[in-house]
Amino acid sequence: MRKTWKIKENNITEPFPYRSFSAYAKDAFGMKVYKVPIHLKGSCPNRDGTVGVGGCIFCGEEGGSFEWIQGSVREQFRENKARMKARYKAQGFIPYFQNFTGTYLPLADFKENLEAVAEEDIVGVSVSTRPDCVDDEYLSAAKEIFPDKVVTFELGLQSANEKTLEAINRGHGIDEFIDASKRIKEKGLRLAVHMILDLPWDSRDDVLRGAELLARVGADEVKIHNLYVAKHTKLADMYTTGTFVPLPMEEFMERVISFLEHLPPETVIGRLLGRAPEKDVLFANWNRSWYYIRDEIVRRMIEENRPQGHLYRK
Repeated sequence: MRKTWKIKENNITEPFPYRSFSAYAKDAFGMKVYKVPIHLKGSCPNRDGTVGVGGCIFCGEEGGSFEWIQGSVREQFRENKARMKARYKAQGFIPYFQNFTGTYLPLADFKENLEAVAEEDIVGVSVSTRPDCVDDEYLSAAKEIFPDKVVTFELGLQSANEKTLEAINRGHGIDEFIDASKRIKEKGLRLAVHMILDLPWDSRDDVLRGAELLARVGADEVKIHNLYVAKHTKLADMYTTGTFVPLPMEEFMERVISFLEHLPPETVIGRLLGRAPEKDVLFANWNRSWYYIRDEIVRRMIEENRPQGHLYRK
């Protein structure tokens, strides 16, 4: 029997009609867990000329992250952790190497970064990277440093359409993603995948193919993003000249719901959309708050009885 969700007093809270990260963390760790963002000074092969220059057309100067503080890896981790303890009463933490490509650096430096956050109150570690930067030595190193923790590698895919990947200058294709996903899973590590669901070069069918692909590779978590326009990017140039026009918010919300319907019900949804500081963008979230869009998606899923996974077929 399909579960029925209810909206109480226009205040949408857990449980959601999808498997949220907070619900997963409660099941997996039995406590309130927060990811602690860590900003690395680095680059990626799509910026330095190895596979391309300029990076993805939407990627800003800080490598896709706006949330960071100054200091060493250990200093950033401890300061952000202290804030989360005070503000959210968090009990467990996952250091999250968020910006640029976390594995695109010497192996010794990669190990040093992981060892810098190996503290008693962490329950896992998460490393953001690219499908073409997943080396078995790095996977093994992470597993060896954290043998009893949940180690997640987050792959930026964004689209399941090869032509769209070319249009956004990703610098890799679907084959690299499948290969990297397979090797992450074979090591017994956790796989998360980032997808942008309102890329104008994608159709709704492409979005559904993305859900099918993620189910096929066994993605444990999906982070859904919407396409915002960061300043000083190629996408910003396209936006100001009118060669790029954002899809309507209604289209994005429908794509998100359809995507979730076709994912396995056990897949963790790390987020439903992204957000960025107003000072750093030309366009973001259709001038709506993050919570408004999230709640509207959830409201429609509840009212239309379209929970995650109900159209999924193995």
